[in-house]
Amino acid sequence: MDPKALYTKRVDAYVSFNSLFGAYQAYLSFFRSYAGLRSGLRILDAGCGTGIPTLPLVRVLAERGLEHQRIDAFDLTPAMLARFRDSVTKAGIANVRVQEADVLDLSGLPADWADYDLIISAAMLEYVPRSQLVDVLASLRARLAAGGKLLLFITRRNWITAVLIEKPWSANRYTRPELTDALEGAGYPHLSFRKFPRSFFWHNFWAHVVEADRG
Repeated sequence: MDPKALYTKRVDAYVSFNSLFGAYQAYLSFFRSYAGLRSGLRILDAGCGTGIPTLPLVRVLAERGLEHQRIDAFDLTPAMLARFRDSVTKAGIANVRVQEADVLDLSGLPADWADYDLIISAAMLEYVPRSQLVDVLASLRARLAAGGKLLLFITRRNWITAVLIEKPWSANRYTRPELTDALEGAGYPHLSFRKFPRSFFWHNFWAHVVEADRG
C-alpha cells in the first residue's frame, strides 16, 4: 500500500502501536543518554510522523536547560502532521516549522531548510524504494551543516520485524551491512551504530540506530 494512504487510514493504529511498545519513553531514554545535544541546535525531523522522536528530544533539551535554535519537520501524510502540530501547540514548543513533503522530492521545501546540525529520521526510510535509498540519504546529507550529523532509526531485518513491521506496515527492513553500504555510498565518511538503553532493550530488536557524520 502507498505509505500516504496507509498512514492516513491507520493513524490511530500507529499511535496505539507506538504506545503499546513505549516508543515515546524509549526515545526519551535514548536522548537522555545521547551526548550529541547542545544549545542552539538547528534540527530537521525527516518524516516526523506524529512527533516521535522530536517531542522527547525537546523534552530532554529542556531538562538540560538547552534551547534549540529551530526545529523543522516534514512528513508525507497530512493526518500525521495534524497530530504533530497539535502536540507542538499543546506543549508550547517554540521555533517549530512543519510542512508536508515527500523525501523523494524535497525541492518544494523553503530555501532556508538547510545547514542543520542534526537530522533525525525515524521509521521513515523504510518506505523509500530500495533502489533510491542512497540518493535519499545523499539528499539529506546535503542539508547538513559542516560537522552535522544524521541520526537514523530504521527497521532491522529479523523474524520479529517480519511479523510486527514488514507485514502489517508494509515496510522495508535492512541488515547492518546493507545500511553501511548505503550510507557510505551516500557520502557519509563516519558511521557509529548505537542502541537504546537497556531499560528499553526490546527496541533494539526492531531498530538499527546509526549516527552518521556529514564529514
